[in-house]
Amino acid sequence: MTAKIAYDDVEVGTELPAQTFPVTRATLVRYAGASGDFNPIHWNEKFAKEVGLPDVIAHGMFTMAEAIRVVTDWTGDPGAVVEYGVRFTKPVVVPNDDQGALIEVSGKVAAKLDDRTVRVDLTALSGGQKVLGMSRAVVRLA
Repeated sequence: MTAKIAYDDVEVGTELPAQTFPVTRATLVRYAGASGDFNPIHWNEKFAKEVGLPDVIAHGMFTMAEAIRVVTDWTGDPGAVVEYGVRFTKPVVVPNDDQGALIEVSGKVAAKLDDRTVRVDLTALSGGQKVLGMSRAVVRLA
């Protein structure tokens, strides 16, 4: 695959289409099975509260993966992501109800780099709080 977005068509400040990702307890169970991360803070409310958390929380790597989807959907090519990193700032708290939590992600081209790459800065919020800091991806465009 090749990125659908052309380097020459992108300017610093270009906004990527924002997306919202729902997270339920069932989502966390499926992710735990796929990742092998069965830490009880991600599925056991009693345990999560005993260790000082407000409730069950989403896996950090799950949150990170949902956020980068804004970039991969924009480029049309997951392989276009050359580099990606975040800082985990707050947990995504997932209540045990029919709605769960939402991860709201937006992105903006922050810099045009060499070799037809751009740096995209992402903002990820849940419950009105920033859950990822310094969330940045370097992406190779067409």
